[in-house]
Amino acid sequence: MQTSLKLLWTLKPPNRTFHGHLRLLSSDVYSQYESIRQGKQEIPKYFNFASDVLDKWSEIEKAGKRPSNPAFWWVSGEGEEVKWSFEELGFLSRKVANVLTKECGLQKGDKLIVILPRIPEWWLVKVACMRAGIVIIPGTSQLSAKDILYRLQASKAKCIITTDKLAPAVDSVASQCQLLKTKLMVSKGSREGWLNFTELYQNQSADHSCIKTRIQDPMVIFFTSGTTGSPKMTQHSQGSLGFRPLLSERYERVKPDTGWILTSVASFFDPWVFGSCVFIHNLPRTDSAVILNTLCRFPIDVLVGAPTLFRMLVQNDLSKYKFMNLKYCVSGGEPLNPEVMEQWKSQTGLDIHEVYGQTEMGIICCVCKGMKIKPGSMGKAAPLYDVQIVDKNANILPPGQQGEIAVRSKPIRPLGFFSEYLDNPKKTAESERGDFYVTGDRGTMDEEGYFQFIGRDDDIIISSGYRIGPFEVESALIEHPAVVETAVVSSPDPLRGEVVKAFVVLSPTFSSTDLESLTRDLQDHVKKTTAPYKYPRKVEFVKELPKTITGKIKRNELRDKEWGRM
Repeated sequence: MQTSLKLLWTLKPPNRTFHGHLRLLSSDVYSQYESIRQGKQEIPKYFNFASDVLDKWSEIEKAGKRPSNPAFWWVSGEGEEVKWSFEELGFLSRKVANVLTKECGLQKGDKLIVILPRIPEWWLVKVACMRAGIVIIPGTSQLSAKDILYRLQASKAKCIITTDKLAPAVDSVASQCQLLKTKLMVSKGSREGWLNFTELYQNQSADHSCIKTRIQDPMVIFFTSGTTGSPKMTQHSQGSLGFRPLLSERYERVKPDTGWILTSVASFFDPWVFGSCVFIHNLPRTDSAVILNTLCRFPIDVLVGAPTLFRMLVQNDLSKYKFMNLKYCVSGGEPLNPEVMEQWKSQTGLDIHEVYGQTEMGIICCVCKGMKIKPGSMGKAAPLYDVQIVDKNANILPPGQQGEIAVRSKPIRPLGFFSEYLDNPKKTAESERGDFYVTGDRGTMDEEGYFQFIGRDDDIIISSGYRIGPFEVESALIEHPAVVETAVVSSPDPLRGEVVKAFVVLSPTFSSTDLESLTRDLQDHVKKTTAPYKYPRKVEFVKELPKTITGKIKRNELRDKEWGRM
């Protein structure tokens, strides 16, 4: 799962009267599902997060039973602020839903790609899609024209929403996407062939009835990288993303006035179940001083970020900063070095709680509040999941023995699981082994049920929280005339955990080229061909690549050398 350094925070609302409503707030939304959590009542046939959760909080606000604390609080790097209550969020998202259905002609089940930075419109579009039953497909702003083309064609999306910065890239490939009917641009300006999102939704009526959706109806599709081939479309339902947090006891020790943001998957589902405030600090670039000052200026209870964030922050003299309210820190997306946890603890007095998950099922393991922290461990199995270490035949291995991290999927498939890899039944079937979904990650479990991550069982590279498939990088490199053959693997990095490294066999015509200059040329080529974050930060030129008898490149051998395992 991608974790952005455009920071995701947790906020404790400043209004102290909020504490007087804890029992009321909890019983009004979360606790009404207690009988289902206890197994006394069946999971509902119909569910829509917008109407069954967000609108419930709006009703509580209107009745005066919830203080006017914001549901959403966004701050830009320049200090601009946006605050919405649940009622305001509902009002604005209904207007956007009308844009999508009336102006764009989208219907329930249609697909929409949204490629926006972390600006307020991202949240509005996501809630609006839920209201209209439209399947939303989020994408990072670093996608190239080639990436966008693949996603439009594979998903058969009828609409795309992006900024004026990416509009030219969309236009360069739109003619190849016959099903794309509408292009919406979030911008103060205009562009031929594009509708202005802001103008349309501001002038729309807020009268919109939320569509009735079944709990298994598709809601979101995430493109996730694989070791071979193009990214897969991982489809989630109203139940797997929206209803899951209502069943989970994960935050039973966290008061309802604490908001949670873990990844883009849970940027509002989990915190808004409890009526919490989602606080977003959208930074144009990662600046340790700005981040630390933000923690001092705002009443933030919980800080969540990729390990890269914490590695950067501990490089500062943290004794100079007095955090206003920070009590809880969470790291996810990749393993965090134990030494960084120790440095953070010694300077702030705060522990870092690790979580582990995948696009396919959200959080799999976590160190919940109150649990003992074991440096190097990603905690115990998350609620709803039976996590085990298994061998190649799906046999459960005893504590201490290394194997593959797997989650039981049979006889009953847990609610938090993805529905399928859309249009790819073969990959969907291959993801299961016996009674388990296999993660592709290797690890161990100790006698107390704590899991430790060992490494990928395939060639996926996880750098600063981004999942990068080697095939995508190799495909970009091989297009360069200097490259005859290439193999891409992960390489250790003190800041990012691991980075992309390319081993390159050069064409004879480039053998006398200045290698430093050629390295920069290859890196720039990859940045232009695919998403910039995928470019190889390390390049090594070799005469030949190690191969098997059948001619398959031995990536494991290259990777093991990089990590000092040979």
